[in-house]
Amino acid sequence: MAPRHDIAHLAHVQLLTPRLDDSVRFFTDFLGLRVVGAEGNQVYLHAWDDYQHHTLTLRGHRHAGIARTHLRTASPESLTRRVAAIEAAGHGRGWVDGEPGFGPTYVFTDPDGHEFGLYYEAEWFESGDAFRPALKNQAAAYPNTGVPARRLDHVNFLGKTPVDNRDFMVEALGAMTTEQILLDDGTVGAAWTTFTNKSYDIVYTRDNLGHSGRLHHIAFAADSRHDILRACDVALDLGVFIETGPHKHAIQQTFFLYLYEPGGNRIELCNAGARLVLAPDWKRVDWSEAERAKGQAWGLRTIESFHTHGTPTAEELASLGQEDGNQD
Repeated sequence: MAPRHDIAHLAHVQLLTPRLDDSVRFFTDFLGLRVVGAEGNQVYLHAWDDYQHHTLTLRGHRHAGIARTHLRTASPESLTRRVAAIEAAGHGRGWVDGEPGFGPTYVFTDPDGHEFGLYYEAEWFESGDAFRPALKNQAAAYPNTGVPARRLDHVNFLGKTPVDNRDFMVEALGAMTTEQILLDDGTVGAAWTTFTNKSYDIVYTRDNLGHSGRLHHIAFAADSRHDILRACDVALDLGVFIETGPHKHAIQQTFFLYLYEPGGNRIELCNAGARLVLAPDWKRVDWSEAERAKGQAWGLRTIESFHTHGTPTAEELASLGQEDGNQD
């Protein structure tokens, strides 16, 4: 098992969208992210309390989905150790120049084919006069639009075999598995892993349609449950599609709201950071099929689309003649 905390945190996501302009409006008008740069078909956006140059890259593409998930290491030495472990596991692709604000980046994949980037060098966000906060321990001024997302919280991937991805996160990257779903046949249906004291950073859920490399959702943290309740009314006025919620998950106890951005990607607004895992010898919590059949924490039944919708969609994959969701 790899040393804990070589990975400092989940840092940044590249998201694909076939409706780039509409997706930008969703993330700015609804989630309060700010555009901090653009290049070609890529737009860089910043969440108001992210210390780094940008939080999310939106890339215009023929279908929705996730391109690359970036993790920052705790030190240059941590980066060297994790690159060696990834290469030993046979999942490395090699070094590339980082996006604006990120230094040299080592690209690799998980066993399911999702692409990741690992880096240490990072440019800190400079607010300038336009976004200068009143409190100097805050990255940028609190936005006055939408229901502002404070930071990127977690990513939930769809995959053929969650246990393989879970073990890769643990053995190559030093993650801890905090909770998981054990199916009646003994296989793992989903696994929640963390690099930090947050209860989870990366989640793997079994793709019930049998595809590889797809995205279930990315999540942004709101300050409070009240913000999530307010988001429902803001979504209504802006014409944003609400898939399910607001409600509380049984697993991880996250207060949630799920929506679709215009490109088709599922987005969660959550209050996940309120629950921390401080025990270094945390005892993993396993949930059975019977327990999960009871629904969410307060009895809400899990909506059917939660088990089928991912990006790219099955229809998009069929039209493209592709098997893997993360291929260009």
